[in-house]
Amino acid sequence: MKLTSSAFVNHGVIPLKYTCDSANISPPLNWEEIPPETQSLVLICDDPDAPGNTFVHWVVYDIPPTVKQLPEEIPVSKTIPSGGLQGKNDFGKLGYGGPCPPGGTHRYFFHLYALAKKLNLEAGATKNKIETVMKGHVLATAELMGKYQRQG
Repeated sequence: MKLTSSAFVNHGVIPLKYTCDSANISPPLNWEEIPPETQSLVLICDDPDAPGNTFVHWVVYDIPPTVKQLPEEIPVSKTIPSGGLQGKNDFGKLGYGGPCPPGGTHRYFFHLYALAKKLNLEAGATKNKIETVMKGHVLATAELMGKYQRQG
């Protein structure tokens, strides 16, 4: 599988508008080469450079396998327009919470998982809950990494 964004290249800088220092909207994402037996997709964005533990910025799950992209600025709601549910991020909110590092340059990993099943969890599930339920059902993965450092 391949995961890309028209907003930034892999290992590139995430533009300001997708961060807490500006509009704080989700970036556009596109994927391809989904295995034909895929029943659902999961997208997790997290920051392993956060102080303490990896910080979760976005969780979307039960995305239909026919969906090939998420447009910019997915609304903060339980469900997304193309189908799928949003989980709770480590800001304690549903939906996307953009990069907001306390200091230095942090890496933000967008992980896409093709699953052999639908998770059938309620909206608002956490990354830990989702990872537990999808264990043993991952057909393929893809990753996109962007970096961000706050100015001033």
